Amino acid sequence: MRSQHNAIIKSTLVMGVATFLSRLLGFLRDVVLARLFGVYSFAQAFVVAFRIPNLFRDLVGEGAANSAIVPVFSQYKLDHTKEEFWELANIVLNLLLVILAAIAIAGIVLSPVIVRLIAPGFAASPEKLALTIKLNQIIFPYIILVSLAAYSMAILNCLGHFSVPAFAPCLLNISIIVFALVFGEGSLGLAGGVLAGGFLQLAIQIPVLLRKGFRLRLFKNFKHPAAIAIGKLMMPRILSSSIYQLSNFVDSIFGSLAFLAGEGAVAALYFAYRLIQFPIGVFSNSLSQAVLPNLSVQACSEDKTCLKQTLLFSLRAVFMVMLPVSVFFIIFSDTIITSIFLGGKFDSYSASITSRVFACYSLGITFYAVVKILQSCFFALKNTVIPMKVSALSLGLSVIFNLILTPHLKASGIALSSSIAGFICAIVLSFALEKHIGIHALKETLSSLWRVSIASVCMGTVCFWLKKFSPETAFFWQKASYLLLVTLLSFCSYVLFCFILGLREMKQFFCLLTLKK
Repeated sequence: MRSQHNAIIKSTLVMGVATFLSRLLGFLRDVVLARLFGVYSFAQAFVVAFRIPNLFRDLVGEGAANSAIVPVFSQYKLDHTKEEFWELANIVLNLLLVILAAIAIAGIVLSPVIVRLIAPGFAASPEKLALTIKLNQIIFPYIILVSLAAYSMAILNCLGHFSVPAFAPCLLNISIIVFALVFGEGSLGLAGGVLAGGFLQLAIQIPVLLRKGFRLRLFKNFKHPAAIAIGKLMMPRILSSSIYQLSNFVDSIFGSLAFLAGEGAVAALYFAYRLIQFPIGVFSNSLSQAVLPNLSVQACSEDKTCLKQTLLFSLRAVFMVMLPVSVFFIIFSDTIITSIFLGGKFDSYSASITSRVFACYSLGITFYAVVKILQSCFFALKNTVIPMKVSALSLGLSVIFNLILTPHLKASGIALSSSIAGFICAIVLSFALEKHIGIHALKETLSSLWRVSIASVCMGTVCFWLKKFSPETAFFWQKASYLLLVTLLSFCSYVLFCFILGLREMKQFFCLLTLKK
């Protein structure tokens, strides 16, 4: 079991490094967008226009691929020949192409209706509304590209290849940066960058697929028993993702109402959410992708001991990494936002509203990661119904808490609502999982959690002390140097406290890095 855990860590590290590079480029992308456009009209128009097609990355792309395709393909690979495996891959690809093309065409035609539904506040500004609709129509074909890239990623993950799919999003960020700098606020600027980036994300994976044995056969066959099984698993997952994305749209709806959430709330929510996605993407998503094939194989066994051990190991790893990140982000929220974004059109008002939103989102980082791991376990068990129901619960909670908190806390209330909903959903998923595999996941990790919590609190004390030395200067290099230094010192202090408290996951990770058994 230890060797499997080490293999999971290694796969997570490979994807984590690639994802880190992608997120780093994403940071640069967001810095460019923030300084070029601030949190004002064009930035808000692009955020809304891009959000609609981008939801399909999770809806019929990455989320559906992980929850439905990976478990079925992982088992199919064990029981059938390579030729049969690739035949199934082609059949599913053909089905996806037809579905995605229909969605893209419908989206382009219905863009005026869709934009008015998810950003009703934009109706007060005809120019902003028209720009958002135009950008949305240009970007919508991105759905086809990113979903096919996600499908390719799922196939390669089943075959044990993680690095290239994890690196692919780097090309999207590079493309958007280049197009933004060259074209600025032109309609082909950011929108053209999204399309070019989506194409590159898919193109970089094709040579690897060909080396693995894939050969394209378009529209020759659409029927296969395993494809039907994938469809049955995918439909609840798509409904679940739809509900989850509706929660994001609820945030957009509330954020677009300037009288309720304040001016610039949509863009502030976007920039803050992008920042918390950095640790989630680098570690949590990488871990969930690495662990899903293992869980899928272990779920096929009548004895669920290995499945339980892998799940608990993953949750302990999540707590070990994400809890201190949450503490660090909350304490240094204003420092992080001003160091990264302040400048150009991103003024003091933009920094103030974004830093408050960022702190409120940071409260929920650990819970978002826990939900991701628990969902992966359900997907491995080929149960997508319970995650769908929990997503529906999350949507209802988001609406309720937005109505309660937004009038008082403005945009920060929207972010806080998401954190509260994430916490409740993590608890509910843990109780639901107990009925299926006989283990209350969160209870079983308490012995590790209290050590992580104490180490995080001690690190937080160090962070408060370090914050006293925050530079007052407006020079970017000084603020960036200070942020880099406090990040390093905070990390070192946390590692030290973990060793003092005897956290075994930290010791296991350290032994792996030093090649000790």
